[in-house]
Amino acid sequence: MDVSPSFPVMISEVGPRDGLQSIKSVMPTQAKLRWISALAAAGLKEIEVGSFVPARLLPQMADIREVVAHALTIPGLHVAVLAPNLRGCRAAFESSVHKVTLPVSVTNEHSMANIRKSTGQMIEEVRQIVALRDGEFPGIAIEAGVSVAFGCTIAGAVSDDETIRMCAAMAECGVDEIGLSDTSGYANPTQVRRLFRRLQSEFGSKAGGAHFHNTRGQGLANVVAALEAGVKTIDSSQAGLGGCPYAPGATGNIVTEDLAFLLESMGHDTGIDIDALVAARSILSEALPGEALYGHVQDAGLPKGFKYADGRSPSAVQPDGCLKGVAQ
Repeated sequence: MDVSPSFPVMISEVGPRDGLQSIKSVMPTQAKLRWISALAAAGLKEIEVGSFVPARLLPQMADIREVVAHALTIPGLHVAVLAPNLRGCRAAFESSVHKVTLPVSVTNEHSMANIRKSTGQMIEEVRQIVALRDGEFPGIAIEAGVSVAFGCTIAGAVSDDETIRMCAAMAECGVDEIGLSDTSGYANPTQVRRLFRRLQSEFGSKAGGAHFHNTRGQGLANVVAALEAGVKTIDSSQAGLGGCPYAPGATGNIVTEDLAFLLESMGHDTGIDIDALVAARSILSEALPGEALYGHVQDAGLPKGFKYADGRSPSAVQPDGCLKGVAQ
């Protein structure tokens, strides 16, 4: 089933979590708060603002409670976090976030490297997390982010059946949503289209979004395939920051700025102001000196005559008709 050109798509920004956890620099808290505010002001409706993990393991996330408290004050923002275990989820639930994503690996090898639990142990952990939510924190959504769903740098090839079996286990545990993550940058468009169609066929309303890494340059091609399969939520990271530190070579998420342009140019309404989104990159440049920032839209600008899917014109246009970029 192809998606109508006018079908709205939500971009879920994961830079403050997936992006920052993968670099050595620690972004100052005040800069992080300004960044999240700028992303929300640019029209992003969901931001994964961090993860509830021990600061000794990820010092980049030591300020997660302050970050969540700030994000919750932003009107209309859906505040998401990642938590890898029951303890982290309790802290996340207590902070009143809107959604918690659980990283659940298809392969045992990645699961042990990523969260130090076997896949079987993680399934039992998810069951306990859902029970905790149901009993004490109703209303908070739980997403299973199924990692290495398309292939694993540690274990190798991953079959569709292996991925779907883990999805079935998550559905049985009672999660609200099941997303597929190309943690290692293995996915290709044919595989993406096939697996998401199967996910939707077998799990209906629980079938969730797509999380692609651009490790081998296939990120946006995989987005188009996901759209053709009916996927309505796509994760991305501003400036392409990110990559799983426990999947060797899995560099970089897809770039939010480039994704927003792709979707809008295809007629998918994202509600994002690309001009304001590009401007938010300056916060990264200042707060993370020396870190590589990726993407093309900020350099090339928007094409002359560009219109957003909802009919808007760009808010800042140069005489040649291009969006003014932000120097890096």
